[in-house]
Amino acid sequence: MTTELKPGTEKETFVETALKLSGKSDEEARKTGALDRADEQVEELFAKKYQTGGSPAHRAVWDDQFPLELFVSNPTITPPDCQQVMDRSYDVIKRHREAGTIYDAKGKMSPALLGDLGTAGYWGLLVDKEYGGTAAPFSSFAKFLTRIATIDPTVAGTASVHGCIGAVDPLRTFGSEELKREYLPKLASGQRLSGFALTEPCAGSDLTALKTEAKLDGDDYVVNGEKLFITNAIPGRTITIVCRVDGKPAALIADLPDQENDQFQVVPYGIYALVHSWNNGLRFNNFRVPKKNLLVPAKGDGLTIAYHGLNRGRVALCAGAAGTMRVMLKNMLPWGRYRKTYGANIDTRELVRRRISRMAGLIVACDALTDWCGWLLDEGYRGEMECIIAKIFGSEAQKEAAIELFMKTHGGRSFLQGHLFGDNVHDFLAPCIYEGEGEMLGMAFFKSLVKEHGSRFFEPIGKALHAKGIKNPNPLNPMHAMALMGPSMPYFKWKFSQMIGGATRANIQLPNRKLAAHAQFAADGLQRSRMEVDAMMFKYKLTLADRQCSMADLSQKIQDLMVMLITALYAARQTDELVQTAADILCQDMRRKVTGARADGNYYRSASKLGQAIAEGNFSLISGVGELEILRRYD
Repeated sequence: MTTELKPGTEKETFVETALKLSGKSDEEARKTGALDRADEQVEELFAKKYQTGGSPAHRAVWDDQFPLELFVSNPTITPPDCQQVMDRSYDVIKRHREAGTIYDAKGKMSPALLGDLGTAGYWGLLVDKEYGGTAAPFSSFAKFLTRIATIDPTVAGTASVHGCIGAVDPLRTFGSEELKREYLPKLASGQRLSGFALTEPCAGSDLTALKTEAKLDGDDYVVNGEKLFITNAIPGRTITIVCRVDGKPAALIADLPDQENDQFQVVPYGIYALVHSWNNGLRFNNFRVPKKNLLVPAKGDGLTIAYHGLNRGRVALCAGAAGTMRVMLKNMLPWGRYRKTYGANIDTRELVRRRISRMAGLIVACDALTDWCGWLLDEGYRGEMECIIAKIFGSEAQKEAAIELFMKTHGGRSFLQGHLFGDNVHDFLAPCIYEGEGEMLGMAFFKSLVKEHGSRFFEPIGKALHAKGIKNPNPLNPMHAMALMGPSMPYFKWKFSQMIGGATRANIQLPNRKLAAHAQFAADGLQRSRMEVDAMMFKYKLTLADRQCSMADLSQKIQDLMVMLITALYAARQTDELVQTAADILCQDMRRKVTGARADGNYYRSASKLGQAIAEGNFSLISGVGELEILRRYD
């Protein structure tokens, strides 16, 4: 059952306390505290070892012993029955692609394709076997999405929506046995596809602004309100509706009727992204949902369910980007061989070769993050911070690949109808918003990073000063010094221990010396970053929440170091030398981003040599990826 709490009796969170002490309004503190409380309730679903404080990203910054073992995933073993489903599904999609039947007359995924995928078992990959699925390890599923995205990103994305953030994960995690047996078999077979109805016209990043409400009437909840930007939610499908019940966020599993009626309408609008998916608004007017369909987490409420379901979707987004960029890279190469300027193919030009090598590096990094995060989730980690890194990097990499590398190489032909870029540019950019806008998520990453340190050291100091009515403490003032003495001692002991000892440096040994050097640089930087984080917290104290730009900047630096480390360690285990070289190029790029240094001649020679090797057809990661027609040929 949900924890019954009367308004005003909830224990204050660290963020809520800090905002109140800093003079913020009660409303801002209360609403922010509600989100922070939902985050804490999700934490309690996991054993201590697997919570944020025990996560690799958190420990890499704060632990005195660097947890290197948590940055090297174990090999993924896909069970044979899961592999059979994946192979059948891949063949189905490939067959429909060759026949031109992936989409219907409206440009949406065709009913024939959806049905064939259901027969193949595609929709049940993340459903437990007892309910008709195959219970694929998430790491296997994520890598499979990369493979599918090389044929069609929409088909891959729909599986992610259905299995990660639709009704499947909420039911598996929070549903009663009765609900699981009623719904999961239909979701596994594809009889019902699913979506997640969270966003509203007034509620996106601020989920406390939810207005959709459900009131109990006999054996049903009666839902009224409107949702916006909901993918995969059309008549005849199943959705999770996040709404308010008795003034608190809640989640209901609802079957949408086969046709619109007075109680349920689709709200259409023009949207440039998601051209091959259904994305629309939903309007509920006295829409009835059985009382038993309320999801009841052991702790928390609807926000807890919303927070829990997003991480898998974030990793899936990164996996999809890895597949989409493979298609971009594969289709830069024939154009590079075909297009001539001043009598020479453009793939002989240093600039184009550098773009090719950069694209390869982005692909390797996304593969590394997908592999790492999938493994962590399978191991039982919450993975909040790690999945945020994957989402931000994957979406930004795909945006850069599309515009800076793919579009600029293809020139004006990029904007022709029928061109990969021109037809899909909005879908290449939209992931920067999906599953949380990047910079907002970066600040969420930072909040998770500082929360334990702040609760342990800074909150007691703030409370002591507040109790004495001291807003601007001055250590030279005897009264202020007395107030600070007791609560500040643990902090200064910690600070002193860092000055005289601090972290034990990680000793990273890899066969590839360049990758070892990158991994060592990243690990050293992560260990040093604790003092940067602490200095920012000490400088801004209770006003830190207002320093969004400073938080976002330092957050991004730490994320970049994480990506460097994961990419170097992952690539060092790969047998393709070009994969290792691509990782080296990516890590050099990120090191310069962190340090502000400029590239030298050695870098450009290495990047050009890699680009030449890939252009000659020697890159294993794009083997088997199809080539598209060159438009408006001039020969």
